Amino acid sequence: MPPQLKRLLPAFIIFILLFLVLKYYLTPETFGEKGHYRYSSIAEVQNIDMKYAGMDKCNECHDDKVEELGMDVHADLSCEACHGPGLTHAENDGDYEILIPTEREFCALCHSKNISRSTRIITQINILEHNTGKKCIDCHNPHMPWELKE
Repeated sequence: MPPQLKRLLPAFIIFILLFLVLKYYLTPETFGEKGHYRYSSIAEVQNIDMKYAGMDKCNECHDDKVEELGMDVHADLSCEACHGPGLTHAENDGDYEILIPTEREFCALCHSKNISRSTRIITQINILEHNTGKKCIDCHNPHMPWELKE
């Protein structure tokens, strides 16, 4: 055996043993029980309170808005993508206020220029140049953004 291997072999064996010890202590108890994940996480996730209602629930009271949205470029977005979690709002007959974004910065989260986004999917504007001093909703209906207000 070459002398280089004689010197590296103990280091390699120590590395393998250290890896096995760490794997033993750091692998969660239920990992791999039913698949390549921590099986006990299923029960943990089931105990988390729901926050989102889903678009069908929004449609029960706001069918006019859902219909408007369905005819435009935002059709693939859930209402809660812009208005936030709506389960509490839906369960309390609308008594709980839901987010109604009106500031330019909110629309800019998706629509400000970003070279990594596809311009075929998301219309991009330079928020510093496009209608400065105005809110987006002054000109655009967020449920039908191509329909300009007068």
